[in-house]
Amino acid sequence: MKAQIPPKAFSKVVNALIGSVAKTATLYLAPNLVVRATWRHKPKANHTREEVVVTFGAPNYLERKFAKVALKAHEPFPIRKVQLKAWPVKRKAKV
Repeated sequence: MKAQIPPKAFSKVVNALIGSVAKTATLYLAPNLVVRATWRHKPKANHTREEVVVTFGAPNYLERKFAKVALKAHEPFPIRKVQLKAWPVKRKAKV
């Protein structure tokens, strides 16, 4: 039987993403079920509209590793706090 997605899960990840400077917000409902919100582009002050992609379903590779560590630490699912992932930092060009 597949785990049910609570109705407030989507608004929880979107609100966490909009209220931070992170690229991605992830909510772990079960070891095999996540809800994720991701900026399509980096938000800028002069933009008039922004796009956020909301995804739910099976976790990706890094999310599976996090769920495995959480299970080892006896962390109960669903994990209450939304996990935020920062934007990648560009490397300086070699001279």
